[in-house]
Parts: sequence; C-alpha cells; structure tokens
Amino acid sequence: MPSALAETLAVLLLIATLGCAIVRPRGLPEAVVAVPAAALLLLLGVLPLGQAGTEARSLAPTIGFLAAVLVLANLCDRHSLFDAAGSWMASGSRGRPVSLLALVFTAASVVTAVLSLDATVVLLTPVVFATVARLRLRAKPHVYACTHLANSASLLLPVSNLTNLLAFGASGLSFARFGAIMALPWLAAIGVEWLVLRRFFAGDLVGHGETTDVRPLPVPVFAATVVALTLVGFFVTSALNVSPAFAALGGALALAVPALARRRTSIGDVARSIDVPFLAFVLALGLVVKAISIHGLGSVVTHIVPGGTGLGSLLLIAVVAAVLANVINNLPAALLLIPAVSGAGAGPVLAVLIGVNTGPNLTYVGSLATLLWRRVLIRRGEELPIGEFLRLGAITVPPVLIATTVALWISLRLVG
Repeated sequence: MPSALAETLAVLLLIATLGCAIVRPRGLPEAVVAVPAAALLLLLGVLPLGQAGTEARSLAPTIGFLAAVLVLANLCDRHSLFDAAGSWMASGSRGRPVSLLALVFTAASVVTAVLSLDATVVLLTPVVFATVARLRLRAKPHVYACTHLANSASLLLPVSNLTNLLAFGASGLSFARFGAIMALPWLAAIGVEWLVLRRFFAGDLVGHGETTDVRPLPVPVFAATVVALTLVGFFVTSALNVSPAFAALGGALALAVPALARRRTSIGDVARSIDVPFLAFVLALGLVVKAISIHGLGSVVTHIVPGGTGLGSLLLIAVVAAVLANVINNLPAALLLIPAVSGAGAGPVLAVLIGVNTGPNLTYVGSLATLLWRRVLIRRGEELPIGEFLRLGAITVPPVLIATTVALWISLRLVG
C-alpha cells in the first residue's frame, strides 16, 4: 500500500477510535473500535508485525502499571479511604466554601500524584459531589477542581499519569530525580489553577454550608499505611530498575486480602476494576499511532519541535504538545512527540509532558481522564455546560502552560 494511502487510513482509524471513546455509543467500551482498527492495520500490512511487537513490548510496563493502580485505587475505595477523605473535607471546611475548595485542591493534588489521575476522576469526584451535597453548597467550583487537577496535578511523579510513564522511560531519570525536577512545575500548576478557579467561581463560593452532624470518619490506618508503603515502593523499584507496576501490585495484594476476607469486595469486583477493555484500548491506540508515525507524521513532528533546552524551546515544545493533545488526545500526542525529542535530553521530554498534561483542560477530547470525568457527571445527571467548560479552559490553560514551563526551566537549572 502506498505510504500516503496507508497514513490516510491510519489517521481515519485514529479519528474513529477517538470518536468512539468520546461518544461511547450505547455505552460500548472504547476498545470496540480501537482493537479492530489496530487489527485492520496489521492485516493490511500498514503496521508491520515486527514493529507492532516492538511497540507492544514498550507499552507493556505502562499498561501493567495502569492495571495494578486501577485495582489499588478501587481497593482504597473499598477500605473507605475516599469516604474518610470526604468527611474530613466536610468537617475541616466548617461549611465555608472557599475552605472546602482549598481542601478539595489538596485532596485532588495528592490523590492524583500518588494514585494517578484516574483515581481522582472516578473515585474522588463522586465523594466531592456527596460532600458538597451534605454541606448544601454549590458543586461547580469543587467538581471542576477535580478534573482540572486530575490533569494539571499529574506532573509530579512518574506514576501520576500514563503519559508520565512514557516520559519517565524516555527521560533517563530516576524516580526520585523525576519528582525533584517536576516538584516546582507541579506547585506552579496547582497555584495558577487555584487563582483562576477562585476568581472564576467567586459567585459560587459564597454563603455558609450546613454543618449539623458533620463529623470526620476514622482514618482507615491500614489502607493509608499501604498506600504510603506503595509510594516508597515506587522509589525502591526505580532504584532497582524494576517496573513500578510491581510496587502497585504489591499494594493491591496487601489491600485485597483483608478486603476479601471481610467481604468488603469480591474477586469479581477486583477483576472488573482491572478494566481489561480499557487496557486493550490503550494498547490498540498505541499501535494505531505507531502506524501513523512510521508513514510520515513522525518525521513531520520531528521537524516541527525544537530540540533545545532554552526557555523559548521548552515553551514552544509545550505549546505544540498542548495543541496536539487537544486535536488527537494526550496519549497519542505523547506517543508521537516523546520519541521526537528524547534525543535532546530530559528537558524537552518533560516540556512535552507539561503540554500533554496541562493542555487537555482546554477541551473534552484532550485527555482520557476528562472523558472519564464527563462520564461520571452524565451518570449522575449533572453534566455541566460545555460553553462554561471551554471558557474556563481558555482562561486557565495558557497561564498554567507558561508558569509550569518557566518553573521547569528553573528546576532544570537548580536540580540539573
């Protein structure tokens, strides 16, 4: 098949794959279109089998980690860790909406960094809904904080986002060094998000909530300890050059045994939390993007993005990554851009990460996490106006992108 025709077919299949992921007709999983699309590209020879195997092997650690962390987050929920967080936010806010927003920012930033952005979107968002309903406060500022921080606050650790794992592998950094460099950009992103959301929703952050009978639940010490030890395990596995998926798996097993023994969960529930169709979607999406890359788009991207580590170059890389993330979704954007800049060192790779993590707050299609967040809202009958989502994104993304990239430039010079 001619290269131009092969690339056109791969691009059309990518559009169909992402369209299904956004619309999810009849509630069908994202893999319904993605897997046949990847299979068709293999069958027609658009994606050679050898290159498909290489891509699948490179994605295997990322997919394995995703499976383990999905189970870990689900078991934290079964151990009432998120319910306890909600009760502490309700009690700590004392009914004051601005205080509650600050506590939601704290919880969402920590959950995103340690348990990944999917946990914030799927598990913390419903808890935030329940908390604001309990206090009889307006939900918008706090619910928007969940989705914005699921993306922006996922910059800190390699385990915070699938895109981080891809960048981590290409950066050549250790787990600790990655976190040290990204700490300042992480704080910058959270700070700018706070300033913008606090002002944007000033009219909703008024009044005083109902605090009668609001009491914090006991913290599930065992679950919190397992999560802390799992985080330590991420550092240890990195030092031993072992996939962080093993640390996440260890944490999941530690929580699963007592949860099964006390019937807080079942083997079927644990198996469902792995979300095999979603894992298949991630793998198939990677293969479709690989087919596009080898038929010309990869070389185009290589020529577009600069390879320098100066502030101007890092800003341009981050902007290109943000734009591409909002056109084709952040995971395909990362798969295309990271190989194009990896030869220039860790700085450009992390600039790509800033673009594909903070940029998606601009549109629904920017990240899988935003799509999951929207699905949570639709199930609750609470979908928010798309115009409002877009306006907030347009106000938030540019300053966050600039502030985090400048922070990265400073951090690279301080940490090295």
